[in-house]
Amino acid sequence: MTIVLSTPTADGVREAIAALREWQHDEAPMQLHPGDIGWNYRFGTAETAAVVRTWSRNGRILAVGMLDSPTLVRMTVAPDAFQDEDLARRLVEDFSLPERGVLPEGAVSIEAPQGLLLHDLLTKEGWGVGEPWTPLFRDLAEAVENPDVWIKAIGLEQAQDFADVLRSAFNTTRPTREYRHEMSAGPFYADARCLGAYDDQGNPAAVVTVWSAGPGKPGLVEPMGVHADHRGCGYGRAITVAGAAALREMGSSSVRVCTPSSNVGGVATYKAAGFAARPEIADRIRKV
Repeated sequence: MTIVLSTPTADGVREAIAALREWQHDEAPMQLHPGDIGWNYRFGTAETAAVVRTWSRNGRILAVGMLDSPTLVRMTVAPDAFQDEDLARRLVEDFSLPERGVLPEGAVSIEAPQGLLLHDLLTKEGWGVGEPWTPLFRDLAEAVENPDVWIKAIGLEQAQDFADVLRSAFNTTRPTREYRHEMSAGPFYADARCLGAYDDQGNPAAVVTVWSAGPGKPGLVEPMGVHADHRGCGYGRAITVAGAAALREMGSSSVRVCTPSSNVGGVATYKAAGFAARPEIADRIRKV
């Protein structure tokens, strides 16, 4: 059967999300999560649909990708298709040919889970590897400890707190209060919780958004940030623990996150919050 590459409509994104939910399990490698697409809704519904790609055969979605930037696609495939040669070859073609509408010419990157036949084919085509990232996981079978700081839900009334912390944490001007409003208006925000940690004076110190993939499946941290004025005080660990507790309440079996290995402080924070690091991974890159 022919494999069909599509850019779904806004309604079609629901089918892609449903497939991603089905593919999540605790033993799966780090991969594209429904929460990754949910977080992208901060840019709007139409904008999110425009960056999603699906690969289907005989009406069944076999792979889902999301353009995290014009030159980076994050993707995964159905568990029973990791070694599907027809799919792997089609993916290489679609990633290599700009006219297919996935990646442009020049330097580009692909984030794909370990174990895909795709990696072998990319290596044969001369693709290299990027900087290392560290996946971190925490099992949620047992109750989560108390974070020992003032934690409260970040609702629309706290949208400015959310934006202020993220701008400071990531040294960027992009996050605005509209991020929180657009995210909550997205069709998948019911699967998320947005929390804030506050200091004794009521100032926002850290925020986290966590995303469930459904009961019995791993949840995702995306994003977590600590305000520059509150670094080194334990707020990163506390807000991450609070996020893990929220996911456990929603029925998640575990929680995962991935951060650049060069982010030594971030890796240490997640470990302090009870996460265990797994072997490093790297994007596949095509240089100019």
